Amino acid sequence: MTGGRHLVPALAAPLLGVAMMVTSCSAQAPTAADAPDAELRVEILRTLDHDPNAFTQGLEIAGDDLFEGTGRSGESWVRATNLGSGTVRARAELPPPLFGEGITVVDDTVWQLTWRDGVAIARDRETLSEQRRVALDAEGWGICALADSLVTSDGSSTLTFRDPRTFEAQRTVQARRDGVAVTHLNELECADDGTIYANVWTTDTLVRIDPADGGVIAAIDASALRDALPPGPRDVDVLNGVAQIPGTDRFLLTGKYWPRMFEVRFVP
Repeated sequence: MTGGRHLVPALAAPLLGVAMMVTSCSAQAPTAADAPDAELRVEILRTLDHDPNAFTQGLEIAGDDLFEGTGRSGESWVRATNLGSGTVRARAELPPPLFGEGITVVDDTVWQLTWRDGVAIARDRETLSEQRRVALDAEGWGICALADSLVTSDGSSTLTFRDPRTFEAQRTVQARRDGVAVTHLNELECADDGTIYANVWTTDTLVRIDPADGGVIAAIDASALRDALPPGPRDVDVLNGVAQIPGTDRFLLTGKYWPRMFEVRFVP
């Protein structure tokens, strides 16, 4: 395959609902996980179609768009889909042998990581055209944006905080739960309340992390999503792809080659 196909037209109507929620809901941080080390699960609110040929590595809502990035050499791309119409507004392929990983949006820039290629790519938010490349000093897995820094994962328990302009590392924290390192941190989402959500690779678990010290505030069991997946044209891979619907306690979750995306809440 040379790239994933566009979102199916059936996605347009469900995403319109997401767009309306983004603009109409009052801002509220997730509250179910406020207790330390909470054990949560996903509550499925809505099921959406998802491109089953997308090896999803990054997912984020910014403005009127849903941004998604994929991986594998020859299959890596990034695209922006309008939430109101469900149409693909812009798309850019990542030429082989580059292997795409996580993405995030900062102002007018979309940052895209590569896995073991040693570069991160800055793209124009509107066109997704490549603007520049910067050196990446570790494997690239996930990336998200806090108010004053980018946060990246490299498949270990380490989160690296970077300057959003130069990409230089500023500090690191180790994700730990009950004193034990949580490894295989993958796709990241920096939530409205300043905490960080991370997929834990090869599992159906997400963790919610305090960026100040790396402490795990909550663990979220998302295995119900896999049980809700219909057969697709390709064997489904791991859970990967988390995007908060801004201003709400709801998230979009999907996975690699998953034919569905889910709107969920995290509940006890």
